[in-house]
Amino acid sequence: MKTRLQRIRHRITTRPGRPSHTPSHRVPWWVRWFTNAGRPIVAVVVLIMCAPGEHHLAVLAGWDGRLAWGMAAVLAAYAGIAASVASNRPAGSPGKTSAVVGAFVSLGAAMAAQPVSHLFVTGWLSATPRAPWQLVVVVSCVPPLVFGHLLHLAATPVTQATETAETPAQEPRPEPEPREDAADEEPETDEPEYETPETDAEPHRFLTTSQVATRYGIAVSTVRTWKDRGKITPAFVDPGRGAMYDPETLPVVAEVG
Repeated sequence: MKTRLQRIRHRITTRPGRPSHTPSHRVPWWVRWFTNAGRPIVAVVVLIMCAPGEHHLAVLAGWDGRLAWGMAAVLAAYAGIAASVASNRPAGSPGKTSAVVGAFVSLGAAMAAQPVSHLFVTGWLSATPRAPWQLVVVVSCVPPLVFGHLLHLAATPVTQATETAETPAQEPRPEPEPREDAADEEPETDEPEYETPETDAEPHRFLTTSQVATRYGIAVSTVRTWKDRGKITPAFVDPGRGAMYDPETLPVVAEVG
């Protein structure tokens, strides 16, 4: 009885579509929502919080207040482009290492801008009567260096990663070994065989219609009439010379006259 109850319980708990327990890898929907929606929100908030520090350093380096906002845009775009290229390019392809280094450098520059700017704001560092020359040089070089590295990434070709399972290359078919008697055989051709008498070897053996007419002393039309009536039969028909007659098979004049 106990065994039967265990079997029934096993069937109920293991029916398809009704798991007996929630899998451990299943993530609750609200966690997935916070993860998917939180990442872009955090990215926007971080960019907004970093922008004033980068703008402040650009002003200290000598840029106009409105133009200095370009420093924040440059560093934000540089970080996004370098991170995207580093994650999308396959391992071992040209520009992969450079993109990874650029992603770390862009993040480092964005992080360094905040504490340095805050040191000036809180009075730990002073820009009076002027900002330190090292700060002016470093901040002034950021935009052209970023632009140069982005051009380098754009000019580097992207190669696809080699697949691990490649179709094996077909081995070339071995050529047939030449036979010893191949030199004595004529090469095979696809053209149909058409045997014609060897007119070049024995040009005097066969006569044309006009030569037959000369031999009998008659007109050419008469030879054609004899041929149509079956009194004489050509040995073969040459495509260029017409009907060809064998003189050995031609009858005497008395037989055809």
